[in-house]
Amino acid sequence: MTQQSGKTVVITGAHKGIGYETSLAFAENGATVILAVSDFHKGKSIQEKILSVFPDAKVDVMYLDLNELESIHEFAKEYKTNYRTLSILILNESIHSVQQRKTKEGFESHFGVNFLGHFALTGLLLDLLKITPNSRVITIGDKLSGKTKLSFGHFKGSKNYQPDKFYTQSKLANLLFAKHLDEKFKEYNIQTISVCCQTPTDSKKVDSARSKVKSSKSTSNDEVKDKEKHKFPLTVLYAATSSSLLGGEFIGPSKNKSNTPSELSTLKKMYDKNVAHNLWQVSENLCGVNYKF
Repeated sequence: MTQQSGKTVVITGAHKGIGYETSLAFAENGATVILAVSDFHKGKSIQEKILSVFPDAKVDVMYLDLNELESIHEFAKEYKTNYRTLSILILNESIHSVQQRKTKEGFESHFGVNFLGHFALTGLLLDLLKITPNSRVITIGDKLSGKTKLSFGHFKGSKNYQPDKFYTQSKLANLLFAKHLDEKFKEYNIQTISVCCQTPTDSKKVDSARSKVKSSKSTSNDEVKDKEKHKFPLTVLYAATSSSLLGGEFIGPSKNKSNTPSELSTLKKMYDKNVAHNLWQVSENLCGVNYKF
């Protein structure tokens, strides 16, 4: 990962797991990092945690609740008041709930948080992405089977609630959105690119290992830095910073032992432009955010 000085990075769900790992990496490499979090107290704790390792890091905390469209609008408004550019927008926040829940506007929570909230956020920050040279939008997908389909009639939930089904539906929506967004960027000759990626699933193990490292009184600050470098989510960092990407890719860990990031074929197999277009139109209507390219 090259130096990211001068870049401004927004990361949703930055108060835990992969979001924290990604924030730490960008903070170490000189970017201005905005922790977009639904728990402001935890966000401040993460800010302090990062600064304890990298005292010169530039880290800000901003409240963002993807369960509520009003909060998304307020975040975008506050961000534009404080910042004039947006280099990298990482749509990381994700839930997988056993119990059926709904957002404030009544959307099924997986669809509302994992996809629709991010769709609205990106649309509200689009003007800054457009004017920032070489900006990127990174959307988090997942490994999906070819049988995964969108159920347009179930975006507000279902009496026959199936957690895994609704979770995978939200992740498929993310994949379709990421690819269609990149197509729109290219159609309107906008230099921003959109990339989708799959994240590691062992973030809890990473957090546990990090806690053990930091709790050791004999561990020096340099040792903490060295150990932390090996636990960053490489797929997200690669998708967000690699100069070899042109946009529209789906990045995941390769099958070799090193798990180095590589392009996966999942998106190419599952992408349907007509379905993606319909999802886009429905989403604009549902959240009331119209993209202005």
